[in-house]
Amino acid sequence: MSAAAAAADAAEVAPKKGKKKLIILIAALVALLGIGGGGAVVYIKKKAAAEAAAAEEEDDSEGADTGRKAAAKESKKDEKHVPPVFVPLEPFVVNLADREADRFAQVGITLEVADAHTGDEIKAYMPAIRNNVLLLLAHKTSEELMEPEGKETLAKEVRREALRPMGIDLPDEDEVAANKKKKKKKAKAADEEAQDLPIKSVQFSSFIIQ
Repeated sequence: MSAAAAAADAAEVAPKKGKKKLIILIAALVALLGIGGGGAVVYIKKKAAAEAAAAEEEDDSEGADTGRKAAAKESKKDEKHVPPVFVPLEPFVVNLADREADRFAQVGITLEVADAHTGDEIKAYMPAIRNNVLLLLAHKTSEELMEPEGKETLAKEVRREALRPMGIDLPDEDEVAANKKKKKKKAKAADEEAQDLPIKSVQFSSFIIQ
């Protein structure tokens, strides 16, 4: 074979090899892009799934918090709508402390208590409670009891005397007034504590002075 023919064959083979290399490179690039694209798709899907799970957990948490708050509100509503429990006492008839004339009072008293169980417990202390209330009324004058302020003071004093047999001592009105002037916060705390006592208030069902 002449040198010219050999050069011609080499020239034909060179482009073919170049084309094959180019095809292989293109195929490899396509494959690489396919793998990379698939990985990107998988990554994006995983990220989206994680974000969706996080959002769902957050919604569940918010829903739980909302549920707890709603339950707490319902519980408070139920507490507010609990009907009061009253323990009526037999009417008191007592001579008053008037010096100018013989005066007496007939007073009907009802105790508002914390619950029915407390009402049953108070009945065990009833003799001591009635004794304390009778002594309290016997030290009052008709003038004191005829005034609205006098009746309000009497209600507070009856409550205090009714609690004493149960081992609970409340401060008298003078002490409460002094505490309010000196330390309002302490007086407020004392008032709040008093609301949690077995006897919540005193109601008058009748009030006759003669």
